[in-house]
Amino acid sequence: MSKKKYIIIGAGLSGLTTAYMLQKSGKSDFMILESRDRTGGRIFTDNGIDFGATWFHNHHQNVNALLDELKIDKFHQYSKGKSVLVYSTMSPAHYFENDPNTPSAYRIAGGSTTVIDALINSIGKNRIKTGSTVLEIKNNNNLLTIHTDNDIYSAEKVIITIPPRITTRINFEPELPNALYKTMKQTHTWMSNAIKVGLTFKTPFWRTKDLSGTLIGQVGVVTELYDHSDVDNKTFSLMGFVNEGMRDVSAKERKNRILDHLQKYLGSEVLNYLTYEEKDWSQDKNTSCNKIKSIYMSPRYGDSEFDKTYLEGKLIFSGAETSPLHGGYMDGAIYSGLLAAKKVLKS
Repeated sequence: MSKKKYIIIGAGLSGLTTAYMLQKSGKSDFMILESRDRTGGRIFTDNGIDFGATWFHNHHQNVNALLDELKIDKFHQYSKGKSVLVYSTMSPAHYFENDPNTPSAYRIAGGSTTVIDALINSIGKNRIKTGSTVLEIKNNNNLLTIHTDNDIYSAEKVIITIPPRITTRINFEPELPNALYKTMKQTHTWMSNAIKVGLTFKTPFWRTKDLSGTLIGQVGVVTELYDHSDVDNKTFSLMGFVNEGMRDVSAKERKNRILDHLQKYLGSEVLNYLTYEEKDWSQDKNTSCNKIKSIYMSPRYGDSEFDKTYLEGKLIFSGAETSPLHGGYMDGAIYSGLLAAKKVLKS
């Protein structure tokens, strides 16, 4: 059995933020347990495309502050030119232009994973154990015992940062209060029902047509699409969200229908893609459950049940869904990570 003062469950943005703050405070006796074979959680950049968390704004002060501290650049989402609104399959597309005086959202230079890599470089890879799924947490006197699928650990404090619905898979002894368990089951997991698509190109052909790359589909197979080229304009791509109804067709048919749709509104150059990738988060067992329910209104995050401590003050909840501020956003994940660090450091 390995003993640590603090154990953090989940190597996403929230868990890594807590670990970073512990390290800054001179605390080194901690470990992060991550069930995936990679770090980052729902921040996932592949081939330059952010398939998870992507955007933030000026009012997301925790993201901006952390990027400044880690010396990571940000840049505005490209929005110059005409955008496309598809509101009817029977009518031609409506074109509109964004107000140039309204600043667009920000993206992280190098992709969202850049902030994950920077946090890990500070914390140390040796403090993160991937491929380690927590199965059971027991309260044993002054310690919590954590059983994973390959090891047993003990800790004075445990910070759970994985989605509340996923946390219900863990067996707790003694059982957690019914009110908390009910809240965990009812808390929607951000991204759990999303399908994202990303395509890379040799040139940003849409820009030469005075198109922004933005497509908003009230109907059709693609609900949102954006220019996703990098900050240096060395790689050019489009990234967006796919209608969830496309989950019910084969991968081949879905791809064909997506390409047909984009070709119709952006041009045949769409077919000259270099790479084409999809990410269906509903198929990710560490994000989604067997039964997923689409959420079309902003889900409620930051329930007060998550602000309490459990198992005699040794168990703390954190993560984007638990944050009372900007829940479900990167800013909420960071804020919850900062709160969790404060809770363990003051105890």
